[in-house]
Amino acid sequence: MSWISLAVAVAAAVAIVYIPTLAPWFLTILLINLVIPIVFYKGYGKPALVLCRLLVGGLFIFSSFTKGVDPLGTKYKMLDYFAAYHIEWLNEMALVLAMAMILAEFIVGICLFTNIFSRIAVLGATLLMLFFTITTLFDALYNLVPDCGCFGTAVKMTNWQTFYKNLVIDAVLLPLIIHNKKLGNKLAWRTEFWIAVFYAALFLGFEIYNYRHLPVVDFMNWKVGRQMKQESSDEQRIYLIYKNKTTGETKEYLSPDYPWNDSVWMSEWEFVDQRTEGGGSYIGFTAYDADGEDVTEMILSTEKLLMFTSSDLKEINEGEWSRMEDIANAASKEGFNVIWLTEAPPESIDSLRGVYPFVEEVYYGDELEIKTIVRFNPGLIYLDDGLVVDKWSAIDFPKDDELKALFEK
Repeated sequence: MSWISLAVAVAAAVAIVYIPTLAPWFLTILLINLVIPIVFYKGYGKPALVLCRLLVGGLFIFSSFTKGVDPLGTKYKMLDYFAAYHIEWLNEMALVLAMAMILAEFIVGICLFTNIFSRIAVLGATLLMLFFTITTLFDALYNLVPDCGCFGTAVKMTNWQTFYKNLVIDAVLLPLIIHNKKLGNKLAWRTEFWIAVFYAALFLGFEIYNYRHLPVVDFMNWKVGRQMKQESSDEQRIYLIYKNKTTGETKEYLSPDYPWNDSVWMSEWEFVDQRTEGGGSYIGFTAYDADGEDVTEMILSTEKLLMFTSSDLKEINEGEWSRMEDIANAASKEGFNVIWLTEAPPESIDSLRGVYPFVEEVYYGDELEIKTIVRFNPGLIYLDDGLVVDKWSAIDFPKDDELKALFEK
């Protein structure tokens, strides 16, 4: 019976994703089918508990990997939460807290998956899911943070989808909580401890590497090998979907041809979604010159372009400025175009040039958008007619033979 209940629960979980309008009903089915074997039968047998353990452990490992591969992204998301809950005094600790949370999530997942310290891991998973579920419920109700970043930048979900996802994990975790005494292995405590320490040290090293360099797996738009220039002569059309608050009827309108200026209509209908047709998709990047003119297309149409990026010029140290000067001078001699993209206001650049005269062609963009191009501050990206050829953090800026090889590409 427990196997049938698990199968129905998994089917209900899949349905929640693909039929979100019926999500509450499928959640009810999911919970009922997981609770029935506990209430009316002897409970879950060991094979069914193993499946629950592997599912929850696997999800925790996947979630921690997608965040651990980009710890700076998780830090930025934490800063959003600190601002939403008015606890900005934690900002200085954001990176440490982010890496600690990701590591805790991974340790819980690997312990469940490998069946070491299983009962402690179930307790850890319960505490983490209690925190995540409450947080995402507030997100869904009040839209405090548009995207929780539960799976980093690898999987994008709405706040309600994230909350439903957490309820599904809670439901699969429930049998493990009730039958945690059935979990365990024949390994000695010391053996389990050293296995856990090994995995924790390995994953912490993985986090630190991705922080100091760049994500080993890039889930963002600006990954190496991607063509960022959108070529489409077809005009983009945006369709808005509205729902009647009383009847539940939905209607679709081609923007801007909908009664947005009718206050009575707007009070009776609510926006629920939108879709686009034609045109190119927004790449999450817009650059301007000092006069406010959009230069995005010019940047993406330039061949052999090296673009230094900085989301905060004040954080760049003298050693990094020196390496950037070497690269800029060498690139100019080889016929490369060198530009700078920063969030700093144009008026601050004149004083900057007095100290660093090699900073010549400067453009301006949004701080968050710059952080998605190259995570590290400062960073360097090589574009060739919109194609992302390569990119580096300041720690890995090319020099000597690497720089020579770059110019020969």
